[in-house]
Amino acid sequence: MSARSTAGQVIRCKAAVAWEAGRPLVIEEVEVAPPQAMEVRVKILFTSLCHTDVYFWEAKGQTPVFPRIFGHEAGGVVESVGEGVTELKPGDHVLPVFTGECGGCRHCKSEESNMCDLLRINTDRGVMLRDGKTRFSINGKPIYHFVGTSTFSEYTVVHVGCVAKVNPAAPLDKICVLSCGISTGLGATLNVAKPTKGSTVAIFGLGAVGLAAAEGARIVGASRIIGVDLNPNRFEEAKKFGCNEFVNPKDYDRPVQEVLAEMTNGGVDRSVECTGNINAMISAFECVHDGWGVAVLVGVPNKDDAFKTHPVNFLNERTLKGTFFGNYKPRSDLPSVVEKYINKELELEKFITHEVAFSDINKAFDYMLAGEGIRCLIRMDT
Repeated sequence: MSARSTAGQVIRCKAAVAWEAGRPLVIEEVEVAPPQAMEVRVKILFTSLCHTDVYFWEAKGQTPVFPRIFGHEAGGVVESVGEGVTELKPGDHVLPVFTGECGGCRHCKSEESNMCDLLRINTDRGVMLRDGKTRFSINGKPIYHFVGTSTFSEYTVVHVGCVAKVNPAAPLDKICVLSCGISTGLGATLNVAKPTKGSTVAIFGLGAVGLAAAEGARIVGASRIIGVDLNPNRFEEAKKFGCNEFVNPKDYDRPVQEVLAEMTNGGVDRSVECTGNINAMISAFECVHDGWGVAVLVGVPNKDDAFKTHPVNFLNERTLKGTFFGNYKPRSDLPSVVEKYINKELELEKFITHEVAFSDINKAFDYMLAGEGIRCLIRMDT
């Protein structure tokens, strides 16, 4: 389908539809409506599976929205644009992103924030902002969107503020993983923790986000990158991302923050917590050195969680920070992250451990549920 023949028209294409919670996705023919004002229709070429997709597909502990098209890590090409879209044109290479940048709100105008008032992630909304309707349907029945992206479809419609235009020289089958987890971990280190060359960094949780955080520490030249995880099977793989020491909290009969403080003459310079576990959050904060230590929380806790630490930990000049999407503004900042890959500063190939055809998308879910690999690439053209 060429842009000339499809612009302004309904496109029929294949999408992986989740009809109900926890059931295998079904490849269906869907109708994708043209983009409305400030929207973009994108041909998805590559997508990958993130744990967030699986969490909301299982629909445990949140409002279920079905039938739905999941997917939010992807790379594609603009097919057509709606009224008012001036910064993108058909043929542009783009990354759809689950959070956005409207450019006009206080957060977008702030150099310190990326939490756009208009386009901040909303997991409950299954429709477009413009008219409160979906752009997907099957025989007139609406199929709901997921976090404004729905990349498990050959074509999708996204708000222009949630689309990052990137250098077409960058292979989309590699940079597609920057749409979510990898940028989240990388930015947590580079933009928020900000370790310096020769410093000591502890990474709590060695999943995809934690490994990306370790990659950030490797890029800046941290001398000691200590991986902390309850699963020792992750340690060997983590060496590829710069981790050069490892701690399994289960191997000790005292708090892991005490172990780390002992290993590092009083505490690490920086820590990045990527598990969402409350005990790991406490440990990540309490293991940083007094006077200059900074801990960054990335993992998302359960909604009723709370943790306690003694106020003296703050008074002794330890700093605790949180981050969302690595503090990257999607449209403004992601293009520069792509350039890091082009310039061989950032390595992405090692994050992609599996690959499946779109018709086999359920295998990607199987890999993640079994804890196998880091990211599974899904090729739409097969």
